[in-house]
Amino acid sequence: MGRNPLEDAAERLRALGERVRQTVGDDLVDQIAPRRTPPEPARSLDELKAELESLTGLVTVKEQVRALLAFLQVQARRQELGLAEVATSQHLVFLGNPGTGKTTIARLLAEMYRAMGLLKRGHLVEVDRAGLVGEYVGTTAVKTDRAIRRALDGVLFIDEAYALARGESRDFGPEAVETLLKRMEDHRHRLVVIVAGYPALMRRFLESNPGLQSRFSREIVFPDYTTEELVSIGGHFAGDAEYRFDEGALVGLRSILEHAKRGERFGNARFVRTLFEQALNAQALRLEGRVGEVGEDELSTLTAEDVAAAARMLGEEQPRRAFWRR
Repeated sequence: MGRNPLEDAAERLRALGERVRQTVGDDLVDQIAPRRTPPEPARSLDELKAELESLTGLVTVKEQVRALLAFLQVQARRQELGLAEVATSQHLVFLGNPGTGKTTIARLLAEMYRAMGLLKRGHLVEVDRAGLVGEYVGTTAVKTDRAIRRALDGVLFIDEAYALARGESRDFGPEAVETLLKRMEDHRHRLVVIVAGYPALMRRFLESNPGLQSRFSREIVFPDYTTEELVSIGGHFAGDAEYRFDEGALVGLRSILEHAKRGERFGNARFVRTLFEQALNAQALRLEGRVGEVGEDELSTLTAEDVAAAARMLGEEQPRRAFWRR
């Protein structure tokens, strides 16, 4: 039995598309017809709020997000009733050190905006300077436009946005900013932009262009996690992977975090994730040679020895403390 003519036509079109991509490259094809992935099924606003509340720590962040959502809901209701609407920018500035939950909250907000009917897709497109700034004259606007097209009907999250304003005479970062500001106005009903980074550097970035300050009028500050919050986050990382820290490992983890040098270079949850991943490597080495003899419990348990080895791999001094030699 012969092939269906429609299947043949589809196969020829796929082959033609592949030849075009090989000839002109992905970038040009995306400019002509950007690829779209189908949106995930929408979650309700109540589900998303519950997920927000389930996150470890971030008490003040949660309060600020709740206030933002409440304000947007009130303004939407006023509009329905024909009352005057208070114009407000939905674009946001996230101020905080690495690993403080900025991307997680940005992704939740994108979905929340979708659940409220403010965005059609509610997806998150995450970029940094490299995703917006070209290396040669004339390429930056094209690169920035491409990132914006991918984010339409969703949220464009620009991490370390201050890198767009380096202050160098031959830097193309300001061109990306100007392009971004224009497109934010062109697509004001289809695009939300969140810029994020270290507090001090972000404030200088916002002052570098008058248009930035007018469009980013609302800031959310992300504090560093406390030691206990980071220990809890470590437990979540382990639980999600079907591992657990035993009592000694928790003591070691807490000690490392208590003595870790805090500041802009401290990774918060990222540091804990790295420590957990290194502990997995340490556990694997500890069990090497007898993996076939151990049971489920031992395969799933991280010990003080594993955490100590992980800390050594990361250059932490705490593993040399006496309690690991017990």
